[in-house]
Amino acid sequence: MRRLFALLASTMLLAAGLVGCTPRPNSAEPVAEAVLEAIASREFGELPSLVDDPLAAQSSIETTWSGLQAEALSTELTNLSQNDTLATATYTMTWTLPREREFAYDATMTLTQEGEEWTARWQPSVMHPKLGAHQHLELRAIQARQASVVSSDGVELLRPGVAYRVLVEPSAMRSAPDTAQRIASALAAAHESDATVPLRDAGDLTPTLENASDTYSVAVIPASAKGEFESALGEVPGVRLNEEAAMVNADPSFASDIMARVGQLVGDDLEGEPGWSVSVVNENGAEYEQVKRSDPEPSPAIEISLDHQVQRAAEEALTAVGGQQAMIVAIRPSTGGVLAIAQTAEADRDGNLATMGQYPPGSTFKIITSAAGLERQDLTPDSIVPCPSTMDLYGRVVTNYAGFGLGSVPLETAFARSCNTTFADMSTRLAPGELQDVGKQFGLGLDFTIPGLETITGSIPEGETPLERTEAGYGQGYDLVSPFGMALVSATAAHGQMPVPYLIAGETTEVAEQVDQLSGEAVEQLQRLMASVTAPGGTAAGMSAGGDIRGKTGEAEFTGGSHAWFTGYRADDDIAFATLVVRGGGSGIAVQLTDAMLRNLDAARNP
Repeated sequence: MRRLFALLASTMLLAAGLVGCTPRPNSAEPVAEAVLEAIASREFGELPSLVDDPLAAQSSIETTWSGLQAEALSTELTNLSQNDTLATATYTMTWTLPREREFAYDATMTLTQEGEEWTARWQPSVMHPKLGAHQHLELRAIQARQASVVSSDGVELLRPGVAYRVLVEPSAMRSAPDTAQRIASALAAAHESDATVPLRDAGDLTPTLENASDTYSVAVIPASAKGEFESALGEVPGVRLNEEAAMVNADPSFASDIMARVGQLVGDDLEGEPGWSVSVVNENGAEYEQVKRSDPEPSPAIEISLDHQVQRAAEEALTAVGGQQAMIVAIRPSTGGVLAIAQTAEADRDGNLATMGQYPPGSTFKIITSAAGLERQDLTPDSIVPCPSTMDLYGRVVTNYAGFGLGSVPLETAFARSCNTTFADMSTRLAPGELQDVGKQFGLGLDFTIPGLETITGSIPEGETPLERTEAGYGQGYDLVSPFGMALVSATAAHGQMPVPYLIAGETTEVAEQVDQLSGEAVEQLQRLMASVTAPGGTAAGMSAGGDIRGKTGEAEFTGGSHAWFTGYRADDDIAFATLVVRGGGSGIAVQLTDAMLRNLDAARNP
């Protein structure tokens, strides 16, 4: 029995020893891992020992890396099934693409064993299961449809389109001065028919072209002006037009200068977020199939504060004085949105006069002086103030228009009739700097950085001498304002505090200085004074436009003539305005133009 047990034990140990000595199969895993590492690192030196067609493998790897514009690739072997001399590796490939995009998928490769060596069978499908012969992966952009720029009343102002860039090849020019002159003349001719065409000075352009070593971009012109430009240019060696996508004016005649600046400023914001795809393509770039797609995200339309109807109403009103420099600016008191900036062609020749021109404000400035009296001298509309025909203030004889005199009257009457003597006396009694400080409460003298607009509101002297304060009180002396500045003054009077002006919704206007607000009582009293101007007996009585219109007229004298002003607001539709006719004489013409604008607006809204 003991011998039998020993025999059985010996047999079992022998069997165990035979099993332990059986050789394990040669694993294909190291080779599969090495192939994936070569793909991820683009180190091709080991490929001949890893794959059966190393040249095809290198080409396939390189074209897909390049086609995807890949920044990195990580791989993970997830499964390996092996049977004798055949193995199948399954793995995940995760590509890092530009702009933090990721593209991941599963793929397989087949490996065969010959002797003790495993080799991967190279097929394009090793890179992606959908790839066939002579194919690779390629990253392609899917452009988002550009958004539009719309007015505050919902009218499309800028839309996606095409424009033409004027390019010069310096090596092909015959003469820089001649080329510059021909281009400048062609731009000027095209500008005559389309004001959005930029102008270039031939004298400034000549040295630029002489020093240019590469293709130089002179200007971008709208598609509508292409024919006019080409006709005026003729054949000029080295000059060509290149078509490109651009935002174009839906109506080239609408506020062209402003829209050109808006288009440049918001162009990138209109692009939206482009989509992308990964496609299977052949060696010629022809697409067979998209294997990954991310749709674009269009940008929402960008709104600007310009009101299409208000702008058109102002432009139409100014046609009556087309041969003169005249401007109308309108602002929304409740928000600060700039509703209209209209100029005659005569004003356009000298630039952005409506927002940057500096002119004496005349009696429109009495809005500021009245506010100072109400806030700082305890006056009310019923306070009795002097309105003699003339008044000698520190040697300066102040005279009312046409020499009229009223004696002692309520401040409301003096404001309605625009007594120079009243407001010269009131201003003279202020301390130095007080009038300047009150002006800033209305925006005058403040610097604004408004995206899309260049503005200068105006300036008021410190008033260190009584004479400076005397003249400033009725808008003469060193007082200077722009129509934009006076529109902001009226918007402040209407709103009760200065609204921060803006043009592009969502863009922030920077204000150089923070100022205190007017008191509510002073605002209500000032509004009452401005109502008296358009009431019977006031200097702007008899306007035919409907609504609650309040304002202040002004005739600003200068050597050789005077400017015609009218500024105010219509409470019914939340519009403040300033109208200026340069060298227009009496304020009557400015009142008429404003009345026409409001009537045009009413007709547009109630056809």
